Amino acid sequence: MVPRLLLRAGPRGLPVGLGGPYRPLSADSAPGQYLQRSLVPTMHYQNSLPRLPIPKLEDTIRRYLSAQKPLLDDGQFRKTEQLCKSFENGLGKELHEQLVAQDKQNKHTSYISGPWFDMYLTARDSVVLNFNPFMAFNPDPKSKYNGQLTRATNMTVSAVRFLKTLRAGLLEPEVFHLNPAKSDTDTFKKLIRFVPSSLSWYGAYLVNAYPLDMSQYFRLFNSTRLPKPSRDELFTDDKARHLLVLRKGNFYVFDVLDRDGNVVSASEIHAHLKYILSDSSPAPEFPLAYLTSENRDVWAELRQKLLSSGNEETLRKVDSAVFCLCLDDFPIKDLVHLSHSMLHGDGTNRWFDKSFNLIIAKDGTAAVHFEHAWGDGVAVLRFLNEVFKDSTQTPAITPQSQPASTDSSVAVHKLIFKLNDALKTGITAAKEKFDATMKTLTIDCIQFQRGGKEFLKKQKLSPDAVAQLAFQMAFLRQYGQTVATYESCSTAAFKHGRTETVRPASIFTKRCSEAFVREPSKHSPDELRQMMADCSKYHGQLTKEAAMGQGFDRHLFALRYLAAAKGVALPELYLDPAYRQINHNILSTSTLSSPAVNLGGFAPVVPDGFGIGYAVHDSWIGCNVSSYPGRNAREFLHCVEKALEDMFDALEGKSIKT
Repeated sequence: MVPRLLLRAGPRGLPVGLGGPYRPLSADSAPGQYLQRSLVPTMHYQNSLPRLPIPKLEDTIRRYLSAQKPLLDDGQFRKTEQLCKSFENGLGKELHEQLVAQDKQNKHTSYISGPWFDMYLTARDSVVLNFNPFMAFNPDPKSKYNGQLTRATNMTVSAVRFLKTLRAGLLEPEVFHLNPAKSDTDTFKKLIRFVPSSLSWYGAYLVNAYPLDMSQYFRLFNSTRLPKPSRDELFTDDKARHLLVLRKGNFYVFDVLDRDGNVVSASEIHAHLKYILSDSSPAPEFPLAYLTSENRDVWAELRQKLLSSGNEETLRKVDSAVFCLCLDDFPIKDLVHLSHSMLHGDGTNRWFDKSFNLIIAKDGTAAVHFEHAWGDGVAVLRFLNEVFKDSTQTPAITPQSQPASTDSSVAVHKLIFKLNDALKTGITAAKEKFDATMKTLTIDCIQFQRGGKEFLKKQKLSPDAVAQLAFQMAFLRQYGQTVATYESCSTAAFKHGRTETVRPASIFTKRCSEAFVREPSKHSPDELRQMMADCSKYHGQLTKEAAMGQGFDRHLFALRYLAAAKGVALPELYLDPAYRQINHNILSTSTLSSPAVNLGGFAPVVPDGFGIGYAVHDSWIGCNVSSYPGRNAREFLHCVEKALEDMFDALEGKSIKT
């Protein structure tokens, strides 16, 4: 999803806070403290993960030109081709050699990790809409467990159990199993745990299992992005034991871990959350949370004023909290309301800088909203899956449970901030800007019920390729052109991998879209099916290349970053309007599917773009689209539906209705 600080390295290049020696488990650890007890230590594979490859320069240029082909006319393409040739044989070649040499000196990390952290952390735009996405949980299958207090208690306990399991090294390592019957077994796990960490990846590889990088996981908890002039910092304090709770713009903290590091009893957490929900304090006149939605330099300056006004200790409580739990005072009306609430809300009840906010509405609808600089969707999705599974299958409390008879007025501390006139003015300005910006965002969604993964796989088509093809057809129908398209792909199969870009707009999708949209009567269903098959095959190749670190976007980005770092004049390739155009991603797309997830979403990454979160389920396709003025999300989704209907007709041998 979209929609940067180098990881501090510990022994063998692992981030401090995770991957170093694990905290010993006390033999008498209370039952229910852990989500699972993995036979294989959580970070067992980390040391032996393969390194993210730097593609050959000629391959990057070839892939770049292939992606440019559907976007440019012949004259523009020839010009771009010439610029690519001179880059490949001149300055690009020198930069590439320097990048490879630098990479050899930094074997503890990946060539993209530093520049990517930098890209996020030096960005001065608000993190709201520009970077932070959300993922919404499905409801608890047991409807009575969806009460706000019950669900908030259960999810909080499960989240803290996840933290404990992770830090104790008892969380199952993240592994992609191609043959689970061989690799996802107790027999294999009992063997592999005795293989030294420096070799363990190879043992997994032998049985077609691919461990994934978990270096980002330590930033899930007790972490916050701190605004600083020109470049933000990521802050983590894994000694802190308290939870931050926001309700009606008021801040509360209480401990969720005791002095021995054990999870506080569920009945106490239940009591404290009940106490907060029953607090009749009005919303503050100047809600501090708006500041986290500001331009980063503006927020950095205001934060400095907060610190010098005697709020240092209070802010430290916010920054170091295990995570931020947001209790909203209204139910969710529908999926569009859900997206707006979880993506931005009203600005008063989120701390947008926290690594994640766990949001729970009045009716128990829940979501995770996360800051993107510290990590990508892989760690967040794992957290989401585990919390959903644990809180629904082994809930800590029931709707009938009674809270502990404890004095919550002593255990729960309400945070009070000292605000001077300059800060009040800053909050008012942030609120005005926030409200004005949010009014410009439109979100809409569809659920295409005619078929999904099962049907498409029977047709020997990639479900993801068909969804992406629908977006190409929709844009062509709505606006008459093919535009730069971005699909996020994880490179977590490599040490400190982040993401690579799949470029779904190709000569194949352009040809196929034009056939469906402009001249469907000229092609038989068989011909249309063949064009779809060509798109699917090529999309599969692009996706595989990206996942293996063989795209072109990150390589070109790293070369440009290196040129800037060395003070070299920017090569002409980067000044080419075609380069600017392909990086102006009008269609920004990201997919995820999980039994825990209802839907996910994010804002467009450019003012004239669409933000497209989608998932192809077994029997239906869901799509959640955002846009700003000048683009029409509703109309675009009508065109996506039309494209899917047409493709399904062709696959069923029917002629296309114009």
